[in-house]
Amino acid sequence: MITAVKKIRILLVDDHIVMRMGLVTATGGEPDMEVVAEADNGTEAIQAYRLHWPDVVVLDLRMPGLNGVETIRLLREEFRDARVLVFSNYAGGEEVFQTFRAGACGFVVKEMPLERLLEAIRKVHQGEHYIPAEISARLSGRVLSQLSSREVEVLTLIAQGLSNKEIAARLNLVEGTVKVHVTNILAKLHVSDRTQAILAGVKQGIIQLE
Repeated sequence: MITAVKKIRILLVDDHIVMRMGLVTATGGEPDMEVVAEADNGTEAIQAYRLHWPDVVVLDLRMPGLNGVETIRLLREEFRDARVLVFSNYAGGEEVFQTFRAGACGFVVKEMPLERLLEAIRKVHQGEHYIPAEISARLSGRVLSQLSSREVEVLTLIAQGLSNKEIAARLNLVEGTVKVHVTNILAKLHVSDRTQAILAGVKQGIIQLE
């Protein structure tokens, strides 16, 4: 009995239809991939995710309306386990950093060979991060903490000297949820207390002290 290959379900988000058509053709030739939905802007991407629950989102950065970074942030806020792979012409150091800070799992430049994109889709689907050496070099030595947008908000308020109770009130959360966020922040930054978290956050460019 032949067991069917479980395919990686992909959501393509790009405002250029020719690019989407090319990606549909390319992934369609792979036995372990299928495009289940397409979108040409961030708002449509979020709606499509709600409807199809794809395994991997392949996303362009520069689109009309919601830009790529905002789309990633909103996707990760609503769907914590969303796996987003950026596929873009633009890969400046700050832009790359912002995408990972927003929650992206990988970054591929459109000028790279198609095989790199296919490899990245498989890596991201497996729960890994995909950061080619060319992209890593553009991060200017910054360490990727993978804090969620909510965790960045909490860390910012910690840096302002607010207590967990005060942060909960500011963000309209229960105090227990804030404690969980703080624990996750310390773990992701590999530090043991709030002061070290602030220093690490500033050093890595995650937050800025006012």
